[in-house]
Amino acid sequence: MTHVRAHRPGRYRRQGLLIAAALTAAALVTGCQSDTGGGSGGGAAAPLSLGGLTGTADKVPDGGASTCPLPYDLAAAAKKAGLEGEVGPGPVKADGDPVATAEGGKRAKPGEPLAENPGVLVSCTFHIGKDDVEVHTVATGKPQALAPLAPVVQRLSGSSVDELVAYLKKAGDAGAGKAVVTGSGNVAAVRLKLDGDGDASLLVGLGEAGAGSPDRTRRTGALAEALAAQLP
Repeated sequence: MTHVRAHRPGRYRRQGLLIAAALTAAALVTGCQSDTGGGSGGGAAAPLSLGGLTGTADKVPDGGASTCPLPYDLAAAAKKAGLEGEVGPGPVKADGDPVATAEGGKRAKPGEPLAENPGVLVSCTFHIGKDDVEVHTVATGKPQALAPLAPVVQRLSGSSVDELVAYLKKAGDAGAGKAVVTGSGNVAAVRLKLDGDGDASLLVGLGEAGAGSPDRTRRTGALAEALAAQLP
């Protein structure tokens, strides 16, 4: 089996014009959404906020970290989702990539998505059994927070441009806490509640893209919702 590789800093910015077009289209159809309010993260009891997540991301070394800086308990989430297998940090096959990386915040450069719509991204990699699990937590000052992760959704799910645009709109329109799963069955997004202004989402990729069976779709969605619920 070929496993999903760990997320590298800047990876989503190098996917080409095809995904840029999809991202632009998604922004046009979701840019008028209302902001969210009330949630938590950053490993503390304080509600999740754009400023708090930015502070967490800014503390991640430029080369990445060996542990996830966010309070995700993947073992508990996997159990709740009915997923079996050994759970641990990093990919199944260690490849030298860090367990956690961060983008945006103090690292944002002019012209980049997380500079144009100021925000931050914290990405962590785990594994469950033989499947790698990518967990991306993103927050931006304005909707849609998930838009900068369009290339990641495409990479993990194998979606076409039309499928990608439709998925981003559906995920952006969803209520907070409700998972929206791609047709491939292995990628789910959950909008997060924020304390204060801004928009935030959790994106989870579980293993490889596939046929998107009802059982797999259900388990992927349940995993994403369980992880989102862990942000106090």
